Amino acid sequence: MDNSFINAVIHALLEVRDTLKNSHDPDLFDSFGKGEGGDISSGFDLKAEAIFFKHLSPFGALFSEESGWMAPRNTFNIILDPIDGSDNFASFFPYYGVSVAREQLGKTIEGVVCNLANGDVFVRTLSDYYRTTLDTPNLHHPITINLTPKIGLFEKGHEHPYLGEKLMGNHLKYRSPGALALSLAYAPLVKYVLFLGTMRSFDIQAGLYLSQHLYRISTERYILISSSKEVFDRIRIIVEKEYF
Repeated sequence: MDNSFINAVIHALLEVRDTLKNSHDPDLFDSFGKGEGGDISSGFDLKAEAIFFKHLSPFGALFSEESGWMAPRNTFNIILDPIDGSDNFASFFPYYGVSVAREQLGKTIEGVVCNLANGDVFVRTLSDYYRTTLDTPNLHHPITINLTPKIGLFEKGHEHPYLGEKLMGNHLKYRSPGALALSLAYAPLVKYVLFLGTMRSFDIQAGLYLSQHLYRISTERYILISSSKEVFDRIRIIVEKEYF
């Protein structure tokens, strides 16, 4: 099924990937002012944002982590994190990407999360949910739940060592890769995804939309997602009864 918005996102992703991969401009790694999301914007954040604005502005008003509202709020709005996992990219650690959510009258109707490091693209629309790659975007693969996952993803786990100890003590191994939107997209493939911290729409809107079919809770204090009700219930008890 043709979707002009998703096609525009793919074209933007390809341009961002090629720009970051092939550019030798040292300004990409310079630090600029604090962005709308509260973090310091790097040159590559701003460059990626400009590319997405060019491709996506015909589809709605962009609200970006770097610049905030780039046009007045409208019936259709696009929530953008131009580079999710900026520190990972700056450190050449291959876990960074892009989060794009499009909403109509406040309801998310399309979401895309891409791992720019390996080309994985996760897409959900009102009628489709699939995985593709930047190299073969016309091939759509169904996303199936991994029935034998070995680890979960605990984003910002280093900020919560007591909870980390509790998880490990309950044989709930985890990693903290440092890109929340990507981790939410990979939720069907891992044992669980857990995050405690400030909830920012740039980080979570597309990822939560992608994972809506899984067991999940999203509050002002934490996000927990799992394909297993047993794992979900165990971690929820640990978080709510023993941590808070």
